[in-house]
Amino acid sequence: MSKKRGVKITCETCPHYFTFTVEKVLQSGTNAKMNPPLREEKDREAIIEGLADGTIDCIITDHAPHSVEEKNQDLAKAPNGIIGFETALSAEIMNLIDTREINYLVLVRLTSYMPAKLLQIDRGVLEEGNISDITIFYVIETYVYTEDKIVSKSKNSPFLGKELKGKVKYTIVGGRIVYEG
Repeated sequence: MSKKRGVKITCETCPHYFTFTVEKVLQSGTNAKMNPPLREEKDREAIIEGLADGTIDCIITDHAPHSVEEKNQDLAKAPNGIIGFETALSAEIMNLIDTREINYLVLVRLTSYMPAKLLQIDRGVLEEGNISDITIFYVIETYVYTEDKIVSKSKNSPFLGKELKGKVKYTIVGGRIVYEG
């Protein structure tokens, strides 16, 4: 409502908030503990609606790595946060693209263009003269996300054991291949 009244305000979300509900904490324990915490299905649906209607400006990962020792505590004592870089694209494809909530052009705007614009950095656009970071992926390739496939040093993810869709093959940053999968 504030945006519609012209208030200069921004909003972002993370893939885990439009993928999971509080029920995931019961399944994954501390690997699904984050701040703000996961909520009910109606909240998950509201986030998707906000992405589709432009209320939410961008999608970030909120990548928060923690050691196994840190996360291997009871729920009240374990730190908040999960890793998110490696599963973001799959969560976006499966929960936004495949469900036809948004299309790939909107996804690129939410994940590349808008974050760069809000941070006022010269990125997020494929244009001559710009620095262009690119991710090349196979849309329909599926895989099961297991600890041995995690590139991050941390393994704290509620996506563990989940079949995901959309396999990243290359990440190019500043003209160099920095990831090949």
